[in-house]
This record gives sequence, C-alpha cells and structure tokens, in this order.
Amino acid sequence: MILIDGEGLNIEKVVMVARGMEKVELSEDARENMETSHRVLREIVESDRVAYGIKTGFGDLQNVIIPAEDVKRLQRNIVLSHAVGMGPYFSTDVVRASMLIRANALAKGYSGIRPVLVDTLVHMLNMGVHPMMPQKGSVGASGDLAPLAHMALVMIGRGEAEYRGEVLSGKEAMKMAGIDILELEAKEGLALLNGTPVMNAMAALATYDAENIVIHAHIAASMSLEALGGITAPFDRRVHEARPHRGQIHSAGIMRTLLEGSEISKNISEDRVQDAYTLRCIPPVMGAVIDALRYVRATVETEMNSATDNPLIFRNGDSISCGNFHGEPLALAMDFLKIALTDLGNMSERRIARLVDSHLSGLPPFLTENHGLNSGFMLTQYLAAALASENKVLAHPSSSDTIPTSANQEDHVSMGANAGRHLLQVVENVETIIAIELIAGAQGLELHGGRPSKADSIVLSTIRSNIPHLKDDREMRKDIQKALEMIKKREILDALEKNSIKIKI
Repeated sequence: MILIDGEGLNIEKVVMVARGMEKVELSEDARENMETSHRVLREIVESDRVAYGIKTGFGDLQNVIIPAEDVKRLQRNIVLSHAVGMGPYFSTDVVRASMLIRANALAKGYSGIRPVLVDTLVHMLNMGVHPMMPQKGSVGASGDLAPLAHMALVMIGRGEAEYRGEVLSGKEAMKMAGIDILELEAKEGLALLNGTPVMNAMAALATYDAENIVIHAHIAASMSLEALGGITAPFDRRVHEARPHRGQIHSAGIMRTLLEGSEISKNISEDRVQDAYTLRCIPPVMGAVIDALRYVRATVETEMNSATDNPLIFRNGDSISCGNFHGEPLALAMDFLKIALTDLGNMSERRIARLVDSHLSGLPPFLTENHGLNSGFMLTQYLAAALASENKVLAHPSSSDTIPTSANQEDHVSMGANAGRHLLQVVENVETIIAIELIAGAQGLELHGGRPSKADSIVLSTIRSNIPHLKDDREMRKDIQKALEMIKKREILDALEKNSIKIKI
C-alpha cells in the first residue's frame, strides 16, 4: 500500500503503482490539510474578493468576472474546453503515474479542493479505471492542460477510460467500478488540470528505466572489452581519483568488479599500449551519464512532491497566482537525460561496430564462423546505427523552443511534454542498442576463447540459457527481443546477485 501524503513519493513508489498495480491510500494528515485549505477557499468564494480561476476566467480571460451562480459551471467548462488532445494514447503506466502524482500534489493542501477529488483518483487507481489520455496537446506550461483534461473528463462522467481491458465511456467505466461521478466545485477543475504530473510521470518512468539501462550498458561494455581483448589499466582506481568526478569513479569501480579474474583482457604491452575510446573512456563517458541521472532523479522526485497548480491557497487566506505549473525544471532535466542516453547509445553502437569488423576485432567477420554463406551479426549493427541516428534527432532539446499561447498571456512555455515523449522513445532505442551489444558481446566472447571474468561468465551463461550461439543465420529479431526482455526483467542482474556480484548506480 502506497500512502499519499504530498511529501514521501519517490520514483520506486511511482513504478510500483504505475506498473505493479500497487494499491494507494490517502493519509489522514493530508486529508486534514486539504480540508483546511478547502475552508480557506470557501471563505474566498463567499467574500467579495476576486481570485484568479475561482471567480475569473482563465489565461487571457483573467479579467472576466464570473457570477457566483456560474462558479461550478466554470469548472466544468474548463475540463470540457481543454480536452483537445490528439494522437496516440499514453501507455497505461504513464496514465497511472500521472494520476498518482497529481493526487500527491493535491494532497499537499495548497489547492483549496475537497478531499473527495483525491479520493476519486485513488479509487480509480485501485479499481483500474484508466482514462484514455492522448499524447499531444501539452506545451508544458500552465501544466499539462490537455492530457489532464482527458483525465478529469472521466472523473465527471465524460470522456473514455480503459477498464478491465475494454475501452468504455468514462461514465460507464466509473459506474462499473463503483466510483461516484464528481460535480466540480470552485477551483476544482483548474486544480485537476493545472500542473505537471504527465511530464513528471514520463520523467519518473524514464529515469527508472534509464538507471537499469546504464547498469546493463556496463555489463555489455565489459563483455565487449573482453571479446576484443581490451586493456584493463584505464579502470585503475588511481586514474579516477586523479579526476574525482563522482560518476566516473563509480563507473570505473563497476568495470573493475565486472572484469575481475579475467584471463582474456590484457595489461599494457609493447605492442599495444591503449585501446580505442569506446573501451578506454568507458568511465568518463558512462560516469557522466550516471551523474546526469543523479541530477534528473533529484529534480523528478522534488517535482512529484510539489504543489504545481495555480493559484495556491495559503492558510492565512492568501490566494497567490504563481507559476509553479511551469514545466521548465522537468523539461531541462528530460532534455539532459535524452542527451546523456543518446551518447550512451552512441558508444554502445560503436563497440558493436568494432565487434563485427574483423579488421578491428580479430574475430571472424560479423561474428560468424561460416561467413559469406552467413551474414551473422551484420544487420544487428545496422539496427543499432539506425536507432543511434534517430536518437540524435530526438535529443534536440525541446526546452530550447517556446511558442506563446493564450493571446500572449502565456508567452513562454517549456515544451516539457514533447521532451518527455521524445525521452521515452530514446529510452526504448537505447535499451535495444544495449540488448544488441549484450548478444554480440556474448558471441564475441565465445569466438575469442579463453577464460572470461567470473561476472562475464555468469552473464554469458545467463544469455545462453535464453539465446543460443549463432552458428547459422536465423531471425535475429527474436534474439534481440529476448535480450530486451532479460534487461527489463533484470534476469542478468539477478544471476549476478545470486553469485554475490552486486552492481548498482
């Protein structure tokens, strides 16, 4: 059971709810904070004060005063009018993560809404009612307005939702799940829409997956280095203490752990004093990626425990119109992660290219004994190259763009939603590149001969329990899919841990 209190959410808990279908509960302290905030809001509504989004229109319509009798209609209208999302729908894990993060932000007690809104989101998560949320439409400031409007539609009995594997009308899905439809009151429509949870959801899930990818990237790099007879001297502890970037030191330590006991990798000799950069520079490059991940994780977890709607309601009665909905912190972090992962994929693709090139590797061409008749791993490098090249386009920073909205009232936006969608694709692409390097490295190790390190021997055995040695050409797509599944399920990491070899970022 994951407790929502506005303070204690982290990436692991998000993943448990988004992918593991963990149940959720609202804490009593959070409920009290929300009730206090709602009482303050009621005082504002019943007074003569003008407050944005409560008694006024939205965006450039801020100066349009809304009569008291239309306050509820105003909140319903914002949901209906803002539900303009288009394109493919977000995956279920992104939808669930978005709902959870929105509930947690509202639970902080700065939004003035009734606790029943968070209760409804909690019931939807626990019963598996998943709004159909189109991916396109958010510019990442005033939050994720369009996709969140599609979430809120279901809460008021409109829109569409997936329930028990079937797409139904929102009203029917809520009825079948036994969840009451809401009639929104003052500020409640705005509070549901005005925030960053969709960007935050994409960032959280991508960060979780990226950390797993970086661990497997080190494993794949170790396999490739041994298959290529690489030199281990560049991983010497003293080298990295002389340039004490935290991530670089950590990466070098991982490589030493993975290569310990190898009888294949070499020390510096007269005929070979250094390797190519993709082998020699693994710690500086992968270490920089680790450092980037640490920054991104901190940003993502700060955001998911933040109040991100507008205006914020304070206990002294102040209603402050602010910009906490602006997605720039997440947009910059996701752009940074896109760039870091793209470079990780670039390095992996180049090691794959070295493995299949007999002029560089000393191994049979394209890692197949009977080459010519067989093409072996030739096209796996083509796939890796195609994905690496696509990443270079996707890695263009979305946050460097902006376009005014709402008649220039909202004249600078983050484009964080675009950054998130592109990041998820980069994650998928790099995961595939690493899967290719793992199976290519396994093939290369067997063709090289000799005794690999304890860790790489375990990795090779684990891979071979799922994917046989490539003797004659076959449909390699299936091998790559199996390797991807092993990465996602962390089967290689489990095998290493069973042998007391633990690798963490």
